[in-house]
Amino acid sequence: MSHLPIAQYALLSDCKSAALVGKDGSVDWLCFPRFDGPSVFGRILDESAGHWSIRPAGDAEVSRCYVDETMLLETTFRTATGTVALVDALAVGRNERGHELGGGAPSVLMRRVTGVDGDVELELEYAPRPEYGLIHPLLHAVDGGITAQGGAHVLALSSPVPIEVDDDLVGRGRFTVHAGEAMYFALGHATSSEQPPRLWPQDEIGARLDDTAHAWRTWSELHQSYEGPWHELVHHSGRVLYALTYFPTGAICAAATTSLPETPGGSRNWDYRYAWVRDASFTVQALWVAACPDEADKFFDFMSSAAASQVRRGVDLQIMFGIGGERDLSERELPHLTGWRDSAPVRVGNGAWSQRQLDVYGELLDAAHRLPDQLDRLGPVTKQFLADLADTAAARWHEKDQGIWEIRGEPRDFLYSKLMCWVALDRAIMLADRLDAQDRVDGWKRSRDEIAEAILTHGWSEKAGAFTQSFGSEELDASNLMMPIVGFLPADDPRMRATINAIAERLTDEHGLVYRYLAHDGLEGEEGTFLLCTFWLAHALALAGEVDQARETFERASAFVNDVGLLAEEVDANTGELLGNFPQAFSHIGLINAAWAVHEASAAKP
Repeated sequence: MSHLPIAQYALLSDCKSAALVGKDGSVDWLCFPRFDGPSVFGRILDESAGHWSIRPAGDAEVSRCYVDETMLLETTFRTATGTVALVDALAVGRNERGHELGGGAPSVLMRRVTGVDGDVELELEYAPRPEYGLIHPLLHAVDGGITAQGGAHVLALSSPVPIEVDDDLVGRGRFTVHAGEAMYFALGHATSSEQPPRLWPQDEIGARLDDTAHAWRTWSELHQSYEGPWHELVHHSGRVLYALTYFPTGAICAAATTSLPETPGGSRNWDYRYAWVRDASFTVQALWVAACPDEADKFFDFMSSAAASQVRRGVDLQIMFGIGGERDLSERELPHLTGWRDSAPVRVGNGAWSQRQLDVYGELLDAAHRLPDQLDRLGPVTKQFLADLADTAAARWHEKDQGIWEIRGEPRDFLYSKLMCWVALDRAIMLADRLDAQDRVDGWKRSRDEIAEAILTHGWSEKAGAFTQSFGSEELDASNLMMPIVGFLPADDPRMRATINAIAERLTDEHGLVYRYLAHDGLEGEEGTFLLCTFWLAHALALAGEVDQARETFERASAFVNDVGLLAEEVDANTGELLGNFPQAFSHIGLINAAWAVHEASAAKP
């Protein structure tokens, strides 16, 4: 059983892979060489799945933060005898700056321990367990560190202190750091078919740490100009989105982890280390606010190229892809892992990849509409692809699907799916000149109007007094908050105001956080409130001119950032604990977009 709450972890990234470091100084999650690769350390999912800890030998008070404008984590331990600072980072390529950050990442985790005052005795434990804990590699002490090889993985731990290997294949060391003293550690990774990783000298680790910090600062200085309310949260969320970006393709992971549950001990445990088409338009908007159009362009390029051939062949547009553009994300279970707080099964892959979800057509076209300069650079193949998306939305909008929440029951006429088909046609009409598709506009307009009529007629429930989850349903769904956000209805339309109010009153917990829905979804177990949905509520309230209420809603949701500004997917309605995969891109996207909406509404208010 994992020993830490999800909120006690912090993210490290080199824009190719990710690590999670606990408040206790233990790296309990690390996947090399990609975000979606098998873990080298996986203790967050099982005590036996590997970790690397550096921490005081006795009791300590702990505080931590990200080093200014970077994704380097600094953890400060205050003990009875002194204070030390531990700085952790995944190395980026040497001299990378701005847009190039992450391009040459060498798959190296670096750690620096600095004595602040007094003397502190520290313990080091090193237990690499590649392939999600299946491999216990042989550890060999060498001059300057320890090497390890097992299966397809070769590891080299550079250490200035001696480490002894016990019978359980765990490396252990004990050492004292004095005030003003610095010690550097580095863990390099390679596959057995590559040149083995080398041991790094102390000065080189120190120089690369400094260079990595400078690289993140240049990215922040180049990209982050938003100065509205909550600008520090917005800027940090922009860095988190970039940290979840796989630099070689521009794909953005939904989260850095797999199988962190929606409820402790439950079975709603999914792998989120992939790129969802659904995220496209939301992410593009968030990157435009909190990062830079260049990142938005790259993400859109990835999505359009990954999906381009499917529509032409007449098959459903896939809803998610591997971060390298892979399509087969078949799901399997890892029965040897007990899961975070015994939340089993642990899954890798995601079975929803083959679901029909009709909203994806609208999300891609909405993303294209948000990038007019990028559209001018599109080639004829991509233009044809985007126009074909609109044709497909026109042809299939009336079909049933699994919906935005990937419900694993019978297909339904989900309102959100119809809404996003409307968006696909609406945006295609506005883009027709740039897509060389003026001859299709009349047909697109007819289909757009048919969808609008169906939503207004069949999506509204007099009994519920709101737009509902699916046609003929009386159940509320937070995704309907997107109706004013995408421009289907003004937020102050009486039906829209009634829907916003119904969600705020009947789809929230006692803290005012929003559930996705409360209807049965065909899955066992329960889930927490969704931070993204709460930010949607703030966004919709801002569009309705309810600025004070929007601010209150935003602050309720943003209050759940952990001590280093990270959000998971959900919040436990009973305990207030963060739940779900971590950190969750959608939650940070919702934060950015809601902050922008409140900023704009405040500026427009007389």
